[in-house]
Amino acid sequence: MARKKAEQSETRDFVAFLVKLALFILILRSFIISPFNIPSESMQPRLVVGDYLLVAKWPYGFSKYSLPFSVPLIPGRILPHKPEPGDVVVFKAPPSARDDYIKRVIALSGDIVQVTNGVVSINGTVVERKRVEDFEHPVTPNSPCYRDEFESPGANGITICRYPQFQETLPNGVTYRVLDIYEDSEGDNTQAFVVPDGHMFLMGDNRDRSADSRFPAEEGQAIGMVPEENLVGRALVVVFSTDGSAEWIKPWTWFTAARWERIGEGF
Repeated sequence: MARKKAEQSETRDFVAFLVKLALFILILRSFIISPFNIPSESMQPRLVVGDYLLVAKWPYGFSKYSLPFSVPLIPGRILPHKPEPGDVVVFKAPPSARDDYIKRVIALSGDIVQVTNGVVSINGTVVERKRVEDFEHPVTPNSPCYRDEFESPGANGITICRYPQFQETLPNGVTYRVLDIYEDSEGDNTQAFVVPDGHMFLMGDNRDRSADSRFPAEEGQAIGMVPEENLVGRALVVVFSTDGSAEWIKPWTWFTAARWERIGEGF
């Protein structure tokens, strides 16, 4: 009998431990940090396919989108705080607000944004942009090169892709780098957009491969103007990155596929 009671006590303790662990993970993921992986090239050069990062959940307050599966337990937004132009944010993409996307904040409510020949202007002021050294990356399974003329041989038989890269500086002084792969692409010339109240104008750093606020919201594609209430969090730090060459049945490739130099990059 004593042995049976001891076993029951151990079972209860183990179940209680699992419940506490689940609550801890739920609180951590909902209100402090959550993981996010990069599935597309829209944020190159800052983020590349295969990057895994942590997203800070507290900078903009908390809403149902802070919770797993967007469970509607939080009415509205608690402790709201506006993003700053230049922030790299994760948000629920319009129109359905089902999928998580990541883009850079370019403008906020009331701002007027227009793109002319690939150059952004905000409220009539042209965003400073200057040519810098090319963005280089090895051609790997998850990072192909989209124009043959940008490919060149590198060391050890590795093919290198080199894209034209520019440095932009927003009116508030935030500086970052963008790619301009194609001349006169669809998003290089736009109308003048007035950002509605409570919304954001977001763009990807890879301007020719980003379906962003320059285009009308369409499920699984462009996002249009994004409501601030859709914010999930702000990009915090890259914690892992892989070039896509790893194979589960070959454990040593887990290490050779890692982009160690990208780990620890903050925002």
